[in-house]
Amino acid sequence: DVQLQAFGGGLVPPGGSLRLSCTAPGFVFDNYSIGWFRQVPGKEREGVSYIDKTDDVEYYADSVKGRFTITGDWPKNTVYLQMNNLAPEDTAVYYCAADPVTRPGSWKDTKRYDYWGQGTLVTVSS
Repeated sequence: DVQLQAFGGGLVPPGGSLRLSCTAPGFVFDNYSIGWFRQVPGKEREGVSYIDKTDDVEYYADSVKGRFTITGDWPKNTVYLQMNNLAPEDTAVYYCAADPVTRPGSWKDTKRYDYWGQGTLVTVSS
């Protein structure tokens, strides 16, 4: 069973930065693009960013544009999410997920994804 691993979360003050990493031991991202999502209790999982494996095109939710950057280090089978200028509303559990790009719909649609990580908690607070 494929299990992605998301790590790098923690507690940071407003304005701070974190870098999240997503990897999958024993699984290669060859035919998968990767998305980052976040979720707070009582709310639906929200698409944050996405990187297309075929051409490295990046996508961002409006709420994080200009602050977050997604990069794929494909030889290392790792995708990063650099988060700068963090705000309290960024507090959430962050998940990465693998998209086989075989289903229609937006990259923000959770139904597109085959595999998910366990999540890493990001808390932005002073």
